[in-house]
Amino acid sequence: MTMREQKRKRLEQKGWKVGGVKEFLKLSPEEAAYIELKLKLADGLRKHRRRRRLTQIELARRVKSSQSRVAKMEAGDPSVSLDLLVRSLLALGASGTELAKIVVSKTESTT
Repeated sequence: MTMREQKRKRLEQKGWKVGGVKEFLKLSPEEAAYIELKLKLADGLRKHRRRRRLTQIELARRVKSSQSRVAKMEAGDPSVSLDLLVRSLLALGASGTELAKIVVSKTESTT
């Protein structure tokens, strides 16, 4: 049994409920999938920008936005649309294949 499993078992024995974000926020499967998609695109945007050695300010100029908006995009802020994330990735030169790879990639831990 791993340390994480031991801790989970101890918490459950003390009456705590152990679950993920989806259960805690009572998200529907569609809502959870939407959030996961946004987080994947946000992470992909940050990785593509860094790979191209651009600052957030330089990316902001390319997409006619502000540095603070780029920071929100990369953080997966709820106010950022999927459209803006995809357009920004395309502005960085991401291909359709690269976008597909981002979408099907595994996320850090959103559940």
